[in-house]
Amino acid sequence: MKSIRVFLLASILATLTLFNFVAALQGYQSSLLEAEKLFDSQLLQTAKLIANLYVDNTTSNLNYLSTHAYQVWHDDQLLAASNNAQSEAITDRYPGFGYANFGSYRWRTLAYFDPNHDNWIIAAERTDLRFILAESVITKAVLPIVLGIPLVGLLIWLIISRGLKPLRDLSDQLKNKQVNDLTPVETPELKDELSQVVQSINVMIRRLGTTLEREKRFTSDAAHELRTPISALKIQLHNLEEDIPVDNESFAQLQSGVERMQHLIEQLLSLYRSTPDEFSSHFTSVNLYQLAQDVIAEQHLIFEGKNQTLALEGSNNVIEGDAFTLSTLLQNLLSNANKYTPTGGSILVSVDENNNHICLKVEDSGPGIAPSDYGKVLERFQRLNNKSEVIATQGCGLGLTIVQHIADLHHADLSISPSSFASGTAFSILFKKAPNPDEKRI
Repeated sequence: MKSIRVFLLASILATLTLFNFVAALQGYQSSLLEAEKLFDSQLLQTAKLIANLYVDNTTSNLNYLSTHAYQVWHDDQLLAASNNAQSEAITDRYPGFGYANFGSYRWRTLAYFDPNHDNWIIAAERTDLRFILAESVITKAVLPIVLGIPLVGLLIWLIISRGLKPLRDLSDQLKNKQVNDLTPVETPELKDELSQVVQSINVMIRRLGTTLEREKRFTSDAAHELRTPISALKIQLHNLEEDIPVDNESFAQLQSGVERMQHLIEQLLSLYRSTPDEFSSHFTSVNLYQLAQDVIAEQHLIFEGKNQTLALEGSNNVIEGDAFTLSTLLQNLLSNANKYTPTGGSILVSVDENNNHICLKVEDSGPGIAPSDYGKVLERFQRLNNKSEVIATQGCGLGLTIVQHIADLHHADLSISPSSFASGTAFSILFKKAPNPDEKRI
C-alpha cells in the first residue's frame, strides 16, 4: 500500500472493527448468561405460581403459553399438565435446572418440589426464545457501532489528513524548488517527527551544492587551462607545417589528435552548458527554418569538402526556445550526418508543421543504425563503429547526448528512424509550436 494516509486509515479501521467484533462477541456471551439468569429466575417463579394455583386437584388441566410447558406430579401420578406437555415426565424429579427435548424444541427445565402439597412441579421454557432475546439485545447494541464505522472512518481520514499536512507542505516546498535553488528547506510550525527529516534533507542539499560547485569550478578551470595549451599547440603546428613534408603521416596524426582534443573540450563545455542546472536563459521566439539556414551557411564548407549534397526543405515555423542551444543541437546533428555519410552522399534538413508541433528532421544517406542500437547512440561516449566506411570518423561520442539534453530542455521528443534515402538514419525532434501572438492576447 503506497499511501500512508490510506494505510493508516485501513489499519485503524481494521483495528476498530476487530475490537468491536471481539466486544460484540463478548457482549453476546454476557447477554446469554444474563438472559439465562433472568429466564431461570422467571422459570422458578412460574413453577412456584403453578404450585400455588394447584390445590388438591381443583384444577385438572392448567394451560399456559405455547412457549412454556409444565407438569404437576404426585408420586408417580400426573395430576395436571399443559396442552403442549408430554404424558411422560419432562425431566427427572430431582430439584434443579436442566434441559430436555420434546415437541420438536429444546427446553430449559426446572424440577420444583412443593412441600405444602407434596407435589413435584416441572416447568419448561423453550431455549430458542432466550437466544432470540440475547441476539436482539446484542444487535441493538452493535448496530449503532457498525453504522458508525463510516463516520468514524471519515473522522479518522480528516484527522490523518490534518496530521500529514506538514508532510504535504514539505513535499510541496521541495517540488516547487527550482533546479538551481539549493537553499535550505524552511517549513514553519514543523512537527518534531519531521524535524529530523528536514535536517537530513538540508544536509543532503548542502552536500549536493558543494559537489555541484566543485564540479562547476573544475569544469570551468579545466576548460580554461586546456584551451590555452591547445591553442599554443595549434599555433606551433601551423608554424611547423611549412617545414614538414605534406605527406608526413606522423605530423598529420598529430594535427588530427590536437583537433580531436579541441573538439572534445568544446563538446564537454556544450554538454555542461546544456544541463538543466545551467540552462537559465529565457525562451524567445525562434524561427527554426531561418536558424537552420544560418547553421547550414556556417558549415557548408565542411560538406563541400566531402562533396556531399546538403538540402533544406520546409517553411518558416516558430517555436519558443533558446537560439544558442538550438544552434548547438542542429550543429551536432549536421556534424554527425557529415561524419557518417560517405563522400558524395546526401543530407536533408527539413522543418515542417505536424499536428500543432514543429518537426526538425536531419536525414543522411549513410550506412544507418540498427533499430536495436537506437538507444545506445544517445549514451555518453558511445560510438557505433561497426561499418568499415566510418571506422576512421573522428568524434568523442557526446554529440547526440548533447542533442538529447537540449531536446529535453525544450520539452521536445527526439526519435530515430530510417531515413528516406536508400540507406541512412533520420533524427527527428518534435517541438511544441509557439502560440500565435493573437492567441496569447485572447
